[in-house]
Amino acid sequence: MRSQIFSKPLPYLALIIAHLIWGANFVVAKITLQEFPPMTLALLRFAFASLVHLPKLVAIGVLIITLNITFFFEGIKRTTAINASILTLTIPMLSVLLGWWFLKEKVYLINLLGIGLGLIGALIILGLPEILAGSFSTQILLGNFLIILSSICWVIGAVIARQILKIYPSLIVTAIAFMVGTLTFFIPAALEYMQNPAFFEDVTVLGFLGLIYMTLLSSISAYFLFEWGLSKTSVIVADLFQYIEPAIATILAILILGEIISESFLIGASLIVGGVFLGTFAKERYHRHHKTHRV
Repeated sequence: MRSQIFSKPLPYLALIIAHLIWGANFVVAKITLQEFPPMTLALLRFAFASLVHLPKLVAIGVLIITLNITFFFEGIKRTTAINASILTLTIPMLSVLLGWWFLKEKVYLINLLGIGLGLIGALIILGLPEILAGSFSTQILLGNFLIILSSICWVIGAVIARQILKIYPSLIVTAIAFMVGTLTFFIPAALEYMQNPAFFEDVTVLGFLGLIYMTLLSSISAYFLFEWGLSKTSVIVADLFQYIEPAIATILAILILGEIISESFLIGASLIVGGVFLGTFAKERYHRHHKTHRV
């Protein structure tokens, strides 16, 4: 992969920029959701973003937009931005597992070891130590679980998108995903509006700036860059750049939101990072030197 980065750097640059934007989006979403109801924000975000493109094909919007964003918004409301960003590192490991189960890709013992370590780390961050000690927060636990569901939906959608991108341009795939998301968010957003029709009166400049960020950057720019980069590489390679998001989210969450990193979080995060390396980055290297240890 290293030689490809230097010979054809643009797809990797696009993936890096996309994940930089999404990394900051954890904090932007956390702030903006203080002023917008979740489904209304989702509707506005993708309704505005979809105006940039013309819909020509119905494809994968339910997974990568509707379910992914619903679980993400409902999860980020309940947990911390740092927890959410680290838990999304399960995406590369899930990509390897799905590739093994459904695409019949080769997976090695070291990859399964890495996935196992990552899952243990995810359980720690999800709140397993607190559950065993009887001191867990129901809200945070539910939020962490919803972030995991969001990641699962994203991976399944990305696998499907990888196949569709062989037929349709990334712009079309992104545009249809936005349109599907807009339609599916309309009814729950309408219900939110009926419950609190005056919430717009309390939205400040900060809230509108958050909406603009998520519309222009996190939706239009980052989604297009990711889909384009994905079309030039693979699901596993594209998801490897997921490392960028928690780094950006953690720095901004500490500086802006005042979030604190606990000891159990550091242990869980270390296991996830190590697990992702063994489960994904080490795959090609291990393939070259240990061809006999296949699973």
